[in-house]
Amino acid sequence: MNSIRTLLTTLNLIDEQDLELFSTRTRDCENIKVLRGKTSGVIFIESPLSVDGVYESGNYRDKLANLYGKRDFEITVDTDRRLKDYKQFYIGKNIVDFGCGEGSFLRQVIECSDSAIGVELQNSYREELNKDEIRCIAEIKEITNHSIDTIFCFHTLEHLDDPIKHLKSFKDILRPKGQLVIEVPHANDFLLRYLENEAFKNFSLWSQHLVLHSRVSLGAFLLEAGFNNFVIQAKQRYSLSNHFNWIINGKAGGHKNIFSVLDTDELNKAYEGSLQMIDATDTLVATVSN
Repeated sequence: MNSIRTLLTTLNLIDEQDLELFSTRTRDCENIKVLRGKTSGVIFIESPLSVDGVYESGNYRDKLANLYGKRDFEITVDTDRRLKDYKQFYIGKNIVDFGCGEGSFLRQVIECSDSAIGVELQNSYREELNKDEIRCIAEIKEITNHSIDTIFCFHTLEHLDDPIKHLKSFKDILRPKGQLVIEVPHANDFLLRYLENEAFKNFSLWSQHLVLHSRVSLGAFLLEAGFNNFVIQAKQRYSLSNHFNWIINGKAGGHKNIFSVLDTDELNKAYEGSLQMIDATDTLVATVSN
């Protein structure tokens, strides 16, 4: 039994009678079972593939770019949103960006934070950030305990085969009353749960996403790691135009083609609000106090 399945079972998020087959494939693997707990809503890979060396080399990013195009636009939009939404957590703070990637967020906040450290497995990204005098390390254990005000963990927790261990390590390095901000993909995504869009399912599911969280499962993980004070909010990263393109054309990119004329601030805010009402956004954000 894989470690994520064992954890979900231990936390009473799944049991054998409650499980259903959600998919028999992911975007990168034609023959892999994806299961869903009908009560908790959590989605997970039944038998994860080995990821030894995958994240260090970063070759998978090139393969994804060749298949689906570069994510420069999406990265820019995400960074702009985070800069706006999380100001109180990085201005004048000692921060860590865990799974920082190429450092798009770090590069923007380093001037207004007291200190900023990236944690990243991909060798080339880490080397580039250090060359630009932005400290980036491979393991969080290099950081002194009780020295950090805020840890950001953007779309990384779902990749970890021992998420509780990592959450506990976050707790160790945070100062008393320090903050943890986590973003994860939402298992209740409107295209997955309500529209059952097969093209989106085949795109969204990925062998490296070991678990897609519901509110229930994300909260249970945080409690298991010793965090008792948190708020989980629903956030919609992708716009109405993106959903239109999935529904009509069965592929991503509506926010970068003619459908983008729909993307006014007012309409996207209203659409996000509607999805929040039925808990069907594409992202969950946990804001956690130590």
